[in-house]
Amino acid sequence: MAKLAVLDKKGKKVSDVELNDEIFAIEPSTSAMHLVVVAYLAAQRQGTQSTLTRSEVSGGGKKPWRQKGTGRARQGSTRAPQWTHGGIALGPKPRDYKLDVNKKVRRLAMKSALSSKVADEEMIVVDSLAMDAIKTKEMAEVLSAVKAGKKTLIVLPEKDDVVYRSARNIEGVKVSLVNTLNVYDILNCNTIVVAKDAVSKIEEVYA
Repeated sequence: MAKLAVLDKKGKKVSDVELNDEIFAIEPSTSAMHLVVVAYLAAQRQGTQSTLTRSEVSGGGKKPWRQKGTGRARQGSTRAPQWTHGGIALGPKPRDYKLDVNKKVRRLAMKSALSSKVADEEMIVVDSLAMDAIKTKEMAEVLSAVKAGKKTLIVLPEKDDVVYRSARNIEGVKVSLVNTLNVYDILNCNTIVVAKDAVSKIEEVYA
């Protein structure tokens, strides 16, 4: 099993944690991660955009001029797409952009993302991130002490409003729980800072 140092809030090593090789040391599957990231980003799209077709624009019931004899091109309605105030041809309509990815691929992508962070030495395990009060400055000092990157993902085992509210105003820092962790957030950060208790919870979920 791979080992990672467990740091305290001052960045000093206090112990080691053993990582499950089936989760943190597999050969990353780039294709699985790509599929899951594309599906994640597609699901963020609202799909509520809508334009009016010629049948939905008001007016245009009468033929503007007779079919023949005027010297002008034949027209059936002033609400056809080529007319000002006409309907839109082939415009967007509300739709669902969600893509289905099966469970095995999602699990493989998550393990691949975590393994790639460990392999690249971009995963930091911290003994505890608990704080007595909401202090952004203190959280920034902790992240600096453990040498977290500019874009950091903090992973907690369970909801902690004090930690969340201390970190939310720091640029580039995002807080996630084990049960809301996703591949996109892991790959989109320079460093993933994981509470020690969250490591065992991740292994429990994905083992």
